[in-house]
Amino acid sequence: MELRRRLNVLLVDDDIADRKIIRRTLAENAAEVKVVEASSVNEGLAIMQGQTFDVVLLDYRMPEMNGIEMVQELRSRPDLGSTAIVMMSASENESLAVKCIEAGAQDFIQKADLERLNLHRAIIHSQKRFELEHKLHQNYLNVKHLAEKDPLTGLSNRHHFNQLMDILLARPNSGKADVALLLMDLDDFKYVNDTLGHDAGDRLLIEFSKRVKKQLRRHESFARLGGDEFAIILGGIKSTQQVRLVTQRIQQAMQEPIHIGGSEVYCKASIGAAIYPSQAQEKDQLIKCADVAMYKAKADGKGEIRLYDQSMSDQYSRQFDIQVGLKKHIQESSFNIHFQPVVDLNNNKKIGFEALIRWPDEEQQIVPDEFIPIAEKNSDIHAIGEWVIDKAIQQISQWQKLHAQERFIAINISPIQLQNLEVTQYIIDCSEAYKVNPNNIVLEITETALFEKQAVIKQSIERLSNYGFLISLDDFGVGYSSISHLIEYPISIVKLDKSLFSLEHGKQKRKEVFVALAEMLKRLNMTIVAEGIETQDHLDMCKSLNIDHGQGFYLGRPVAATVIEAEIDMKVPA
Repeated sequence: MELRRRLNVLLVDDDIADRKIIRRTLAENAAEVKVVEASSVNEGLAIMQGQTFDVVLLDYRMPEMNGIEMVQELRSRPDLGSTAIVMMSASENESLAVKCIEAGAQDFIQKADLERLNLHRAIIHSQKRFELEHKLHQNYLNVKHLAEKDPLTGLSNRHHFNQLMDILLARPNSGKADVALLLMDLDDFKYVNDTLGHDAGDRLLIEFSKRVKKQLRRHESFARLGGDEFAIILGGIKSTQQVRLVTQRIQQAMQEPIHIGGSEVYCKASIGAAIYPSQAQEKDQLIKCADVAMYKAKADGKGEIRLYDQSMSDQYSRQFDIQVGLKKHIQESSFNIHFQPVVDLNNNKKIGFEALIRWPDEEQQIVPDEFIPIAEKNSDIHAIGEWVIDKAIQQISQWQKLHAQERFIAINISPIQLQNLEVTQYIIDCSEAYKVNPNNIVLEITETALFEKQAVIKQSIERLSNYGFLISLDDFGVGYSSISHLIEYPISIVKLDKSLFSLEHGKQKRKEVFVALAEMLKRLNMTIVAEGIETQDHLDMCKSLNIDHGQGFYLGRPVAATVIEAEIDMKVPA
């Protein structure tokens, strides 16, 4: 058995006689062997600072430091390379051999066995064993990389980022510096994926990662948590201004467009930040606070930055409570409906009612303007909407039978509902089931609905109108107020928004706008409903403009069905 040619050996042994025997044994081999000797561990370590060796033959028992300590020192060096280590000892203690291997040596040989064959075999075995160990270590590093890194961007993944946070937050805090967590979510990323394809989305994520990374210090941890969600952990934070500066640099880095194929993509991120330990005392709480801040940033618009404060958490908790309450009340069908009268301003009679959903738990004081947008966002609006449609049409059917009078019911329809053609059929089915003439059912839509998926919504509105339902445009006078919508859609009723009655500021100008809108709608043969009539002055103004119908607290507040039934034939103030 021969050693490979040009073998470089470092021999570390304090016994000169043993060194001569080992040198002679190595020289007996035909291969070229270069031996460098050291008589102590310190001398051996010093030699290895400037030279590389294939094998280190190392005696266990030496003065000052023993061989195991040298092995441990060598194995801690990142520049050790492919050097294999063979430990030697005069002892026949098997436990010593085990300790040497556990310390990092590749083989152990007793000095009594230092004849040519055994020594050569030990060297060759140690080199082969080292090669295997090296391959195993590389495989471990590869697996570790896969386990810790995001394959697309090369950033830390969620698992690794959590480990890094654990380490950073576990360090003793002297009170002089804090830790900040930034959570980022790309705005309009889904739009890029849907329009340019997933490959373009991947390139956007890669470019975003590169630009952000340039704005960070080397030791700051940056991770892709999944999808288009990213996180950064900042150490050594002494003021919130430092956090703001980092987030602003990130936003500035995204000002230039990203070129993807032949397209220019502008990418912004919503960023939420929270600080440990001043705002959160543990990791999970820190993540929650940063997430709440990011949610607030997204709600406030695109490319916004928000630093957590307690009011955000209160708002988030309230929204969460509303989400939970929505599920509960939908399942139990426990919502309430109140009915607000609509008055014919020519004779002051109640001619119809608007069905208004109410939160069943009055102690919480949650108004529709608060829970309806949440229901629209999480799709609970479909279940709520169908419940209101059914109950409202059922109620007007009962009133018509009891009082032998045809009054209409007005029902608010969400834009989300109009995007589902099944809702259209549901409205038709309910009117047929309760035997209510569609002409006695007014479907109120907001103008923003006409900007969402126009083809589907227009199809729904036209089908309902053709069937006989009356279509009312709600809140006219705010927002877009596009005249084209009055022409393009089968709208027969327009409700003037109550803000036009806010006469405290710009009284004369608002009044002129109100008058102009009323005159225009009259010329278009629209039925006009004035909302928000709360005083006699409001009522007088509407009558002077020949507005058809009115609605507001002065004419009648929203009340339960039982109250309506008790006074259904009563007139209102003239």
